Amino acid sequence: MMQNEINWGTKYIYDAHEREYKTAPDVVATAPGRIHCIGEHSWFFKDKTLSMAITVPVFVAVSERTDSLLRFYFPQREKRKRANLSSLTFKREDRWANAVKAVIFGYAETGFPVRGMNITVSSDLQPSVGFGITTAIKVAVAVAMRELFGASCSERAMLAAIEKGNRVFLNMNYYRADVYTALYGKRGCLVLTDHATNRWDVVPFPFHEKKILLTDAGVPRVSVWDEERMQDAMNVLLLGELREQKNGVWGGWQYENSATEINEVLSVVSEDMRRKLLCIMREHGDVLEAYQALRTHDFGRFSRAVNHSHESMRDLYELSCPEIDWLLKRVGELEPNLAELRNPVTCGRITGKGFGRCLYAVVRDGDVAPFKKKLEEYERIFGFHPSCYDVVPADGAHIVLHAGETR
Repeated sequence: MMQNEINWGTKYIYDAHEREYKTAPDVVATAPGRIHCIGEHSWFFKDKTLSMAITVPVFVAVSERTDSLLRFYFPQREKRKRANLSSLTFKREDRWANAVKAVIFGYAETGFPVRGMNITVSSDLQPSVGFGITTAIKVAVAVAMRELFGASCSERAMLAAIEKGNRVFLNMNYYRADVYTALYGKRGCLVLTDHATNRWDVVPFPFHEKKILLTDAGVPRVSVWDEERMQDAMNVLLLGELREQKNGVWGGWQYENSATEINEVLSVVSEDMRRKLLCIMREHGDVLEAYQALRTHDFGRFSRAVNHSHESMRDLYELSCPEIDWLLKRVGELEPNLAELRNPVTCGRITGKGFGRCLYAVVRDGDVAPFKKKLEEYERIFGFHPSCYDVVPADGAHIVLHAGETR
């Protein structure tokens, strides 16, 4: 995040916390939102995900209490919630506050001396929009509480608290690429996560002359895929059979590329499932392609990987929609001429919460205004009001006001 954003965000949440609770925060932490560039749905198969922490920050301010009460405040939405450490439970109506409670629960279950707290959460975007806002809340709370616990809380313990909160309190899967991106993101870089080894790596994003546009198309979100059906042990075994060890590849393996072998192994599943498993395999290849492109500063290769990933989402996973496809077609039309299509100067892909109706596009500086003009045309055609954000790769979570400091 840019320093002026951090300074403004710190002042805003400090003042909001002080007004609400009549006491200054003991600690303030921030964590970035994020997008998964490629591979966001492949965690269950222990594949890889390429992600970007983005300059859409969440701030969390905490002050300790002398009792066991927990009070939560979201100033942008003027929402307030309450809980008690002695009866900490998930409540559907608490929505964003459940993310905070999950981390508190995780720390308590991990053995840390959790006390009552006043907690303020600040974000210009609602958690429901996606872009990793809910994860950023969890991570910022975890980092702030770790600061309060001091040296007795290791990074491993913090990660364990987040995981326990996700799995036990929220009854949700623990997606490491979400957490690693929010924690370890670095300005000007992407984060590559290997779900098989829990390894992560920071990869420079060398295309500094490019602009990254994150667009919420405003289309109502609908569930278009059956995650539970995908997460069948047989599917894991089938893809495992198609893996092969490979030297010189990040993570040490890749999928088989023989069409005959792939068709033979996947012949035991339905055609719909075969397409989805094939999409998983292609996504893994696109992650590795994009990674190599970043290392060699080859934007054309990176763009082809991103565009190919969206085609897989659209044609094999059937996750896209006419509105997203229309917008991405406009991104493609920003190319200077047809001869450049083999070496594209723009790219884009569907993204967002649960494959929500959002997209990111990487374009040239001169393409920003024409694309935003197309958003006006989009609204006239489809009737949905889009929101567009200019973002850059951001730093991961950190403390902006340490315990014992004053503003």
